[in-house]
Amino acid sequence: MATEAHEAAAGAAGHSAGMPQLDTSTWGNQITWLLVALVVIYLVLRFVALPRIGAVLADRSSTITNDLAAAEELKQKALAAEKAYLAALDKARAEAGKIAAETKAEIQAELDKEIAKADVQIAAKSAESEGRIAEIRAGALEAVTEVAKDTAKELVSALGGKADARSITAAVTAKVKG
Repeated sequence: MATEAHEAAAGAAGHSAGMPQLDTSTWGNQITWLLVALVVIYLVLRFVALPRIGAVLADRSSTITNDLAAAEELKQKALAAEKAYLAALDKARAEAGKIAAETKAEIQAELDKEIAKADVQIAAKSAESEGRIAEIRAGALEAVTEVAKDTAKELVSALGGKADARSITAAVTAKVKG
Protein backbone atom coordinates (compact mmCIF):
# COMPACT_ATOMS: atom_id res chain seq x y z
CA MET A 1 0.00 0.00 0.00
CA ALA A 2 2.68 2.39 0.82
CA THR A 3 4.23 1.76 -2.52
CA GLU A 4 0.98 2.58 -4.30
CA ALA A 5 0.67 5.95 -2.53
CA HIS A 6 4.24 6.69 -3.34
CA GLU A 7 3.73 5.86 -7.00
CA ALA A 8 0.66 8.09 -7.10
CA ALA A 9 2.59 11.00 -5.68
CA ALA A 10 5.38 10.42 -8.17
CA GLY A 11 2.83 10.40 -10.98
CA ALA A 12 1.37 13.71 -9.83
CA ALA A 13 4.83 15.20 -9.60
CA GLY A 14 5.55 14.13 -13.10
CA HIS A 15 2.38 15.88 -14.23
CA SER A 16 3.67 19.33 -13.19
CA ALA A 17 7.26 19.57 -14.18
CA GLY A 18 9.44 22.37 -12.73
CA MET A 19 9.14 24.93 -9.97
CA PRO A 20 5.71 26.31 -9.03
CA GLN A 21 7.01 29.91 -9.17
CA LEU A 22 7.76 29.47 -12.84
CA ASP A 23 4.27 28.24 -13.62
CA THR A 24 2.77 31.07 -15.68
CA SER A 25 -0.76 30.21 -14.68
CA THR A 26 -0.08 31.50 -11.08
CA TRP A 27 1.94 34.62 -11.98
CA GLY A 28 -0.95 37.04 -11.67
CA ASN A 29 -1.74 35.80 -8.19
CA GLN A 30 1.98 35.91 -7.22
CA ILE A 31 2.40 39.44 -8.57
CA THR A 32 -0.68 40.63 -6.66
CA TRP A 33 0.59 39.24 -3.38
CA LEU A 34 4.07 40.61 -4.11
CA LEU A 35 2.60 44.09 -4.59
CA VAL A 36 0.47 43.75 -1.44
CA ALA A 37 3.54 42.62 0.57
CA LEU A 38 5.66 45.48 -0.81
CA VAL A 39 2.93 48.05 -0.04
CA VAL A 40 2.55 46.66 3.51
CA ILE A 41 6.35 46.71 4.02
CA TYR A 42 6.46 50.27 2.59
CA LEU A 43 3.66 51.44 4.87
CA VAL A 44 5.20 49.79 7.96
CA LEU A 45 8.59 51.30 7.18
CA ARG A 46 7.13 54.72 6.26
CA PHE A 47 4.81 55.18 9.22
CA VAL A 48 6.30 52.98 11.95
CA ALA A 49 9.98 52.08 11.60
CA LEU A 50 11.46 55.13 9.89
CA PRO A 51 9.84 57.69 12.24
CA ARG A 52 11.19 55.76 15.21
CA ILE A 53 14.66 55.56 13.66
CA GLY A 54 14.47 59.28 12.80
CA ALA A 55 13.45 60.11 16.38
CA VAL A 56 16.35 58.06 17.76
CA LEU A 57 18.78 59.79 15.39
CA ALA A 58 17.39 63.21 16.30
CA ASP A 59 17.70 62.38 20.02
CA ARG A 60 21.27 61.25 19.51
CA SER A 61 22.13 64.38 17.55
CA SER A 62 20.48 66.56 20.19
CA THR A 63 22.28 64.74 23.01
CA ILE A 64 25.63 65.03 21.24
CA THR A 65 25.08 68.74 20.57
CA ASN A 66 24.03 69.36 24.18
CA ASP A 67 26.99 67.38 25.50
CA LEU A 68 29.40 69.34 23.30
CA ALA A 69 27.88 72.63 24.45
CA ALA A 70 28.10 71.52 28.09
CA ALA A 71 31.70 70.42 27.57
CA GLU A 72 32.57 73.80 26.05
CA GLU A 73 30.86 75.59 28.94
CA LEU A 74 32.75 73.46 31.46
CA LYS A 75 35.98 74.16 29.58
CA GLN A 76 35.32 77.91 29.83
CA LYS A 77 34.53 77.56 33.53
CA ALA A 78 37.74 75.57 34.03
CA LEU A 79 39.76 78.26 32.24
CA ALA A 80 38.12 80.96 34.36
CA ALA A 81 38.82 78.95 37.50
CA GLU A 82 42.44 78.52 36.43
CA LYS A 83 42.78 82.27 35.85
CA ALA A 84 41.24 82.96 39.25
CA TYR A 85 43.57 80.40 40.84
CA LEU A 86 46.63 81.94 39.20
CA ALA A 87 45.51 85.44 40.25
CA ALA A 88 44.98 84.23 43.82
CA LEU A 89 48.36 82.51 43.74
CA ASP A 90 50.07 85.70 42.53
CA LYS A 91 48.25 87.70 45.21
CA ALA A 92 49.29 85.18 47.87
CA ARG A 93 52.90 85.33 46.67
CA ALA A 94 52.86 89.13 46.81
CA GLU A 95 51.31 89.02 50.29
CA ALA A 96 53.91 86.48 51.40
CA GLY A 97 56.69 88.72 50.05
CA LYS A 98 55.19 91.70 51.86
CA ILE A 99 54.90 89.73 55.11
CA ALA A 100 58.48 88.49 54.69
CA ALA A 101 59.73 92.05 54.12
CA GLU A 102 57.80 93.34 57.15
CA THR A 103 59.10 90.49 59.29
CA LYS A 104 62.62 91.10 58.05
CA ALA A 105 62.30 94.81 58.86
CA GLU A 106 60.93 94.01 62.34
CA ILE A 107 63.73 91.54 62.97
CA GLN A 108 66.31 94.05 61.69
CA ALA A 109 64.86 96.79 63.93
CA GLU A 110 64.92 94.45 66.92
CA LEU A 111 68.44 93.35 66.01
CA ASP A 112 69.57 96.99 65.71
CA LYS A 113 67.98 97.73 69.09
CA GLU A 114 69.69 94.75 70.67
CA ILE A 115 73.01 95.68 69.02
CA ALA A 116 72.70 99.25 70.35
CA LYS A 117 71.89 97.86 73.79
CA ALA A 118 74.86 95.50 73.57
CA ASP A 119 77.08 98.37 72.38
CA VAL A 120 76.03 100.44 75.41
CA GLN A 121 76.74 97.50 77.71
CA ILE A 122 80.06 96.86 76.00
CA ALA A 123 80.98 100.55 76.23
CA ALA A 124 80.07 100.58 79.94
CA LYS A 125 82.08 97.44 80.60
CA SER A 126 84.93 98.78 78.50
CA ALA A 127 84.95 102.04 80.47
CA GLU A 128 84.81 100.08 83.70
CA SER A 129 87.64 97.85 82.50
CA GLU A 130 89.67 100.89 81.42
CA GLY A 131 89.14 102.32 84.92
CA ARG A 132 90.28 99.10 86.52
CA ILE A 133 93.27 98.93 84.20
CA ALA A 134 94.16 102.54 85.10
CA GLU A 135 93.83 101.65 88.80
CA ILE A 136 95.96 98.56 88.28
CA ARG A 137 98.57 100.60 86.38
CA ALA A 138 98.59 103.27 89.04
CA GLY A 139 98.87 100.58 91.72
CA ALA A 140 101.57 98.81 89.75
CA LEU A 141 103.43 102.08 89.19
CA GLU A 142 103.28 102.84 92.90
CA ALA A 143 104.39 99.31 93.72
CA VAL A 144 107.24 99.53 91.21
CA THR A 145 108.21 102.90 92.61
CA GLU A 146 108.22 101.52 96.16
CA VAL A 147 110.18 98.44 95.09
CA ALA A 148 112.62 100.64 93.17
CA LYS A 149 113.06 102.89 96.19
CA ASP A 150 113.64 99.94 98.50
CA THR A 151 115.98 98.28 96.02
CA ALA A 152 117.95 101.51 95.50
CA LYS A 153 118.21 102.05 99.25
CA GLU A 154 119.44 98.52 99.80
CA LEU A 155 121.91 98.74 96.92
CA VAL A 156 123.34 102.00 98.20
CA SER A 157 123.64 100.49 101.65
CA ALA A 158 125.19 97.31 100.32
CA LEU A 159 127.76 99.25 98.35
CA GLY A 160 128.74 101.09 101.46
CA GLY A 161 127.12 104.41 100.75
CA LYS A 162 124.60 106.36 102.59
CA ALA A 163 121.62 108.00 100.89
CA ASP A 164 118.69 109.79 102.28
CA ALA A 165 115.08 108.95 101.39
CA ARG A 166 114.53 112.25 99.56
CA SER A 167 117.34 111.81 97.07
CA ILE A 168 116.38 108.17 96.40
CA THR A 169 112.70 109.18 95.84
CA ALA A 170 113.74 112.00 93.49
CA ALA A 171 116.06 109.71 91.52
CA VAL A 172 113.40 106.92 91.19
CA THR A 173 110.66 109.41 90.23
CA ALA A 174 112.87 110.96 87.53
CA LYS A 175 113.64 107.52 86.06
CA VAL A 176 109.97 106.39 86.14
CA LYS A 177 108.75 109.55 84.37
CA GLY A 178 111.30 109.01 81.65
